[in-house]
Amino acid sequence: MGNEGQRRGRGCWCVSLLLFFGVEVSAQIRYSIPEEVKDGTVVGNIAKDLGLDIGSLAYRRFRIVSGSEESLFEVNQDSGVLRVHKNIDREALCEGSNACVINLKTVVENPLEVHYVAVEIVDVNDHAPSFPEKEKRLEIAENTLPSARFQLRSARDPDGGVNSVRSYKIIQNEHFDLDVRDSGDEKMPFLILQKSLDRERKSQHSLILTAADGGTPPRTGTLNVTVTVLDVNDNRPVFDEEVYTVNLQENAALDTVVVKISATDQDDGVNGDVEYTLGSDLNPKIYKLFHLDKDTGEIRVKGEADFEDTEIYRLDVQATDKGQPPTTGNCRVIIKLLDVNDNKPEIDVTSFSNAVSEDSKPGTVISLISVRDKDSGVNGKVVCSLTENVPFELKPSFSENMYSLVTKSALDRERMSRYDITIRASDLGQPPMSSEKTLSVQISDVNDNPPEFPSNPLELYLEENNTPSAPIFSVSASDKDVNDNAVITYSIVRGDGTHDLTSFLNINPENGDVRALKSFDFERVKAFSFQIMAKDSGKPSLSSNVTVNVFILDQNDNVPVILSPLSANGSSQGVEEVPRNANAGHLVTKVRAYDPDVGYNGWLLFSLQEVSDHTLFGLDRYTGQIRTLRSFSETDEARHKLVLLVRDNGNVSFSATATIVVNVVEPKEAFAASDIQNSVTEDDTSATFYLIVTLGSVSALFIISVIVLMAMQCSKPTDSSSKCLQDANYDGTLCHSIQYRSGDKRYMLVGPRMSIGSTIVPGSNGNTLIIPERRRRASGEDCVYPGWILQHRASQAHSHTGMHADG
Repeated sequence: MGNEGQRRGRGCWCVSLLLFFGVEVSAQIRYSIPEEVKDGTVVGNIAKDLGLDIGSLAYRRFRIVSGSEESLFEVNQDSGVLRVHKNIDREALCEGSNACVINLKTVVENPLEVHYVAVEIVDVNDHAPSFPEKEKRLEIAENTLPSARFQLRSARDPDGGVNSVRSYKIIQNEHFDLDVRDSGDEKMPFLILQKSLDRERKSQHSLILTAADGGTPPRTGTLNVTVTVLDVNDNRPVFDEEVYTVNLQENAALDTVVVKISATDQDDGVNGDVEYTLGSDLNPKIYKLFHLDKDTGEIRVKGEADFEDTEIYRLDVQATDKGQPPTTGNCRVIIKLLDVNDNKPEIDVTSFSNAVSEDSKPGTVISLISVRDKDSGVNGKVVCSLTENVPFELKPSFSENMYSLVTKSALDRERMSRYDITIRASDLGQPPMSSEKTLSVQISDVNDNPPEFPSNPLELYLEENNTPSAPIFSVSASDKDVNDNAVITYSIVRGDGTHDLTSFLNINPENGDVRALKSFDFERVKAFSFQIMAKDSGKPSLSSNVTVNVFILDQNDNVPVILSPLSANGSSQGVEEVPRNANAGHLVTKVRAYDPDVGYNGWLLFSLQEVSDHTLFGLDRYTGQIRTLRSFSETDEARHKLVLLVRDNGNVSFSATATIVVNVVEPKEAFAASDIQNSVTEDDTSATFYLIVTLGSVSALFIISVIVLMAMQCSKPTDSSSKCLQDANYDGTLCHSIQYRSGDKRYMLVGPRMSIGSTIVPGSNGNTLIIPERRRRASGEDCVYPGWILQHRASQAHSHTGMHADG
């Protein structure tokens, strides 16, 4: 409380608070504090004056981010109190009597706020007026008329305002008085001769000039003035103007004439010759920048004058004649520099977030930008813009030359992951000057893209009897996101509703390898479908599904089954009776067999493996009918044994055998059996006839369809994609799809109607349509037209999957 009272006694403390609400800037505070206060002196509580939560200041990184070049102030992050950090000397910070204000910029984050604090340094009367020298000697001719004026050196007081030099006084005497001329920014003392001097009576006068400031209590400084009385030369040089005011552009070329001053002396001879000199107590910079010709009075540019350093130069010029003693005249030259646009704008990035989420809303603040130009007027007016077409924009703040870099539109990292934003600041001078600064903004990923499969659905052709637990195929999906958002795991979602997929399929969640846990059987399952889900690891995660259609390919893994003859005990052995008077071509019996496989694997051929008389019986290799080749003779045996071999046409063929025992009997004994056999034969012959007619019609329609299809394909352009006819479901009829490759060719089997005695040789191309290689799918996959094998079936008693052979 004692320190605070002392501070209030030394100067006026005032706090003004002006609140503004916004994203970038929220308030401005102004404090005032006397100079020369102790380190640690409290200036004010910024957080309290702004209404900030003191408890969150440290978390929000409350700090000072700009100010003077030296850290004169510091702020406490826990309490928000602004304190003096170093000794403050107003005279060292600010020259002249204008208000001395230090601007501070404070920042708090989360959310980002900028507060401007202005601290006015109030002058304290801590300096006494002082003269450049302790003694001033004047030489005055005795014939000098009363009211003559002699300029004395002004006292200097670094303090400003009322604490600067306010008055001069001189000790009372009969010859001299004091006149003070106020030139606006300083007071100049002049010694006035009130009464003529008489060197014979007194050749030297000693005076004391006292300068006092306006402080309370006032401080004073003194100058000893010694006046030596000279004789003769009673006229002094007189300038044309008491004050010369000229304008000069900054950066003017060397040796440029600024102004020419002139003074006249009414004396003759050497007493009227005038020489010009600069005052001895001027700012040292003046002697470096300007040169005064002692004979002509021309003031020329000697150095480089910078408007941004000093705007006005004041020169005291003295004109001295060559009389004895010489007389002098004085004038003041005021040189005002005119600003030239010679400074580029400066760009300062106050706060910058170099990573922005791609889901940021328009208007999100990325950075705070401040610009400044040392020039003045229009040369110091700055306009900021972005040089490229980017989804960002600059928004001006309430404070001049303050901008916020914000998002202008939606961001998409997958289209552009990084932006190099170039900020250009241009002033309004002629010609204008500009500067640029580039900020690199990285767009961070958001999980906004689901995994994608290259195609949907997928088709898999898998041979039956696959190895359990072996990989059957692999799926792969891609994700446009990165990092965890692009890490994909795979899982099986569901099947087609007819199978429990988890019991026979498993997928590796990391690489998408699908394994079959069981071996597939074409005869049980020909096709099924299921879905695989690809899910990324983002939060929340995204997923997509792909349908996999699996087609089981047949293998020759079934042995032909003999349907008839079938004895009572289940063995493939039958007994047939033939009358001895039977003619050649007599139907003894038919062997019926089937194979669950399809295509060549289910195409059955019959042959005689063992026969007692090769000249007596013959076997049709396709129908399985056994007929007599000739009539029986008396010498033929009454009992004959035939062993038939039934085999399929797989690459590794399977076979089965049947035994037929033929008993030759007399006609009377075979009468009853013949009646029954003839009835069956008539029925079979009738059914066979209708079957042949039906198959012939179907074959004719199929051949016509193939011809039309070929004509349509030939009419298409060479590079057109042909569509594939697929026969995925084997329905157990006599028509089967056989598609295969041999080397670089693809084949479609077209089976003709088969008559008795016809032969099909496996592996030949006699019944095959070769599809040209140019007929492909648009995706590059081979396209195979299905073929059909047409074969007679003598019996309709059995319906099953595969090719039936009746005998």
